[in-house]
Amino acid sequence: MAKHENVRVAVIGSGFGGLGAAVRLRREGITDFVVLERADSVGGTWRDNSYPGCACDVPSHLYSFSFAPNPDWPRTFSGQRHIRAYLEHVTDTFGIRPHLRLNHEVLRMEWDADALRWEIETSAGSFTAEVVVSATGPLSDPKIPDIPGLSDFPGKVFHSARWDHDHDLAGKRVAVIGTGASAIQIVPAIQPRVRKLTLFQRTPPWVMPRMDRNITGVERRLHRALPVTATLRRGLLWGIRELQVGAFTKHPGELGLVEKLARANIARAVKDPVLRAKLTPSYRIGCKRILLSNAYYPAVAQPNVDVVASGLREVRGSTLVGADGSETEADVIVFGTGFHVTDMPIAERVFGADGHSLADAWKDGMESLRGATAAGFPNWMTIIGPNTGLGNSSMILMIESQLNYMADYLRQLNVLGGRAALAVRPSAVHSWNRKVQARMERSVWKSGGCESWYLDANGRNTTLWPGTTGEFRRETRRVDLSEYEVIRAPRTAPAAKNRPSRTKEAAQ
Repeated sequence: MAKHENVRVAVIGSGFGGLGAAVRLRREGITDFVVLERADSVGGTWRDNSYPGCACDVPSHLYSFSFAPNPDWPRTFSGQRHIRAYLEHVTDTFGIRPHLRLNHEVLRMEWDADALRWEIETSAGSFTAEVVVSATGPLSDPKIPDIPGLSDFPGKVFHSARWDHDHDLAGKRVAVIGTGASAIQIVPAIQPRVRKLTLFQRTPPWVMPRMDRNITGVERRLHRALPVTATLRRGLLWGIRELQVGAFTKHPGELGLVEKLARANIARAVKDPVLRAKLTPSYRIGCKRILLSNAYYPAVAQPNVDVVASGLREVRGSTLVGADGSETEADVIVFGTGFHVTDMPIAERVFGADGHSLADAWKDGMESLRGATAAGFPNWMTIIGPNTGLGNSSMILMIESQLNYMADYLRQLNVLGGRAALAVRPSAVHSWNRKVQARMERSVWKSGGCESWYLDANGRNTTLWPGTTGEFRRETRRVDLSEYEVIRAPRTAPAAKNRPSRTKEAAQ
């Protein structure tokens, strides 16, 4: 028979968000929790994305937990292997392994209104939890477009986040679909080995030089001997990015100089005027994420690379037909087409107080209070929720802010005592999101003239935070109980399932 566990907190996912939540729970003195992970190891997106050239575009000393500094980062911008090793190290250092439930894919989460708890069904057993912290992340479920004829392609097909390392690309004709952050790392990594590389580009990205280098042994010894030097380094990296936020969120015109530098970067590497025109965006820099690479433009300028300045329209056997009518032959198709960000599949598996799914609640667009709690889903929180993404800095900063909010949420439940739950008021969610969306109107993400994965089907940016990380930390430092209703369990157990009474308790 499948096992069953009762816990106070169930954390979903073991990437940066899930592991950060686990560490914070232990630091708060909470040990009655599990981390449910569908894979066989921790790491999240840094476990799944192991494609050639995979690396982070945020400096290493900023892309790590403040409570777990790593003095031994080998490069200023670390690769996937080192980031994944860092997450394994965090797991061991903070004693998270006993809490892990690997190979436990969450199939359904349902709120039990009588017992005030979540009933969780996984692929390897069931759980009940007073609180659920969903940390599945927006970059966890690959998105492959519906291309006519794709199922009949005779060659190999895979997504960048599901790289087939057993399939040798040497001497093959490879088509890469998409020009996002993954594709610009994949292309230069595989270009020297393949016979022909065809890049299908719907919209060219802005690409800036990557100021990457080895971190010297002297620097690493200094950071080990004097940890404050690593803290200062992190603070400097953070401060520079905080100063850039205004240009993205309030004054997009200030990005003009950066755009000139990006144009110069193209001109230096690409001498062919026809190719240069294909690779030059027509929208304001920053509207889509600015990408970093020293190798992308030189790679696409090589004789064995062809850039198709359109999307992939259909597949006819081994022939790929672009939206511009061009045709090319391929042995392998690699999709670098991103993830389900504004339509996260986990939302289809969460059922709240009224029996409806989170996907249904978010059918007109994702909304939450402070990126954490959703109306109709008591004692359910998300890490990296709606409007918590960043366009220019480290997501670890946002994760740690949300962990502060999670910790205070659990403290408030302790103070309330007894069997109680917190249900965020719809009015609080709507008020928060009206302010966020109003601020978004001035941003380059809305006014920059592009269509990006930041926007949902209705054209709303439900992905990014339109402010500084410092401001978000202030907004999530404490739980304001006036934004919540307190749900108390019935004094006597009902004979049949009834909805619990709702009171309007406020903080005492």
